Amino acid sequence: MKLFEPFIYKHLSLANRIIRSATFEGMADADGFPTQAYVNYYADLSRHEIGAIITGFAYVHQSGKAMQPGQAGIDSDDKIPSFRQVTEAVHQNNGKIFLQLAHAGRQTTRTATGGQLWGVSAKKSLYFNGQPDVLSTDRVCQLVEDFADAAFRAQQAGFDGIQLHAAHGYLIHQFLLSSVNNRKDEFGIDPDYGIGVRFLQRIIERIRERCGADFPVLVKISGSDDYLRKFRESSFINLIRFLNTMPVDAIETSYGTMDVALNIFRGHSIPLSTILKHNPRYKTDSPFLQWIWRALIVHLFSLKIKKFQSAYNLYYASLAKQYTQIPLISVGGFRNGREMEAALQQQQADLIALSRPFICEPDFVMKLKQDPGYRSLCQNCNICAVMCDSKNMTRCYHQANRE
Repeated sequence: MKLFEPFIYKHLSLANRIIRSATFEGMADADGFPTQAYVNYYADLSRHEIGAIITGFAYVHQSGKAMQPGQAGIDSDDKIPSFRQVTEAVHQNNGKIFLQLAHAGRQTTRTATGGQLWGVSAKKSLYFNGQPDVLSTDRVCQLVEDFADAAFRAQQAGFDGIQLHAAHGYLIHQFLLSSVNNRKDEFGIDPDYGIGVRFLQRIIERIRERCGADFPVLVKISGSDDYLRKFRESSFINLIRFLNTMPVDAIETSYGTMDVALNIFRGHSIPLSTILKHNPRYKTDSPFLQWIWRALIVHLFSLKIKKFQSAYNLYYASLAKQYTQIPLISVGGFRNGREMEAALQQQQADLIALSRPFICEPDFVMKLKQDPGYRSLCQNCNICAVMCDSKNMTRCYHQANRE
C-alpha cells in the first residue's frame, strides 16, 4: 500500500504517509513547561510506527497563550532542556516529531495571558468576545522575531521540524482573513493575493534565516471558515499560490476557526451536557438555563454545524495540488486505511493526518498494517475536544469506559 511507503521530499524523510495531526495535550505546567506526562505521552505515540507526530501548539509569547489549562509554551530559552527530553524520548523509538508554533491572538482571554489581548484589528472573536488591543506595526515585527526565536529553540531542543499554525483563527490566520484584517500598514491585505500574507511571509523568511535552509517548516491552513464574509475558494487558491513561492516543506489543509470549533473537529452530535458542565463560556448549574439550551439554543446552534463525513477536508488538499508541488497533508475524517489509500492513489493528497483516532488508539497505524480495512474505534463524539477546556489531560472518554 502507498500509505505505508516511505515519504521523501526535500528535507522530509518519513517512514510512512501517516501523520499524527497537532492535538492539544493539557500536559504542561502553569508556566508552559512540558511535564513528565507530556514526555511520556509522545514517547508512547512514537512506539506505534506513526510517520510523523505534530505536537499540540506551543505559544511563542505569553500574550499568545490559549485559555485552556496545561498548554505548552516555547517562549523562553529555559524551556529547551524540557523539550529536549521529549525529542530524545521520541527519537529513541525512531520516531519523528514536529513542534507546532502559534499565537492565539484574539482567540484567548486576558486571564490566560496575564492581561494582554492582541488582535490584528479591533474586531472581536465571536466566541471569545474579548476586546483586543490592535497590534502596532512594531509589535507585529517583534512577533515575527518571537516566532523565529521559538523555531530556533525547537531546533535546539532536537525537533525534526516545526509547523506554523496558520489555521483555526489563531493569529497568523487572522492576518490572512480579509474579514478580520483591516490594517493599512504593510501587514494589511496584499492587493495581489487579496489576503494578508505579509506576516506569514516574514515569519517563514526569518525562520529560514535563524534555522537554515534544511530545517523542515510545515504550515497548517484552513480551507474556508464560517464567517459571513467567507474565505472563498479564490482566496484559498491565492493562499496556495503564495505558499508555493515560500520555502516550506508541506502544507496541511484543515478548516474553520475556533468561533465555530465543532466545524473544525466534526462529530455526529453536539456533546451538550459536557459543554454545559465544562466549557468556560457556556457552563451553567442553572436547571432553567440548561433547559433553555436543550429546548431552543442547541437547535439554532446546530444550524451552523457541519456534519461528520469521511475525509471531510480532502477537497481542499485536492484543490491545492492543482497549484503547487509542495506536499499536501489532508486532515479530517479519515477513519480506515482504505479511504486513506484511495486519497493517495487518486493523488488528492500526499500524506494523511489524523487526530482523534490516535487519542482513542495510539496503535492505530499498527492495526492498519495488520488490516487495511480496519476502522478506528473513535466515535467522533468530541467529548475529548470539549474536555480540553477542563483541567483534565486529553484522553478518550469512551476508551476509558471500554477498559
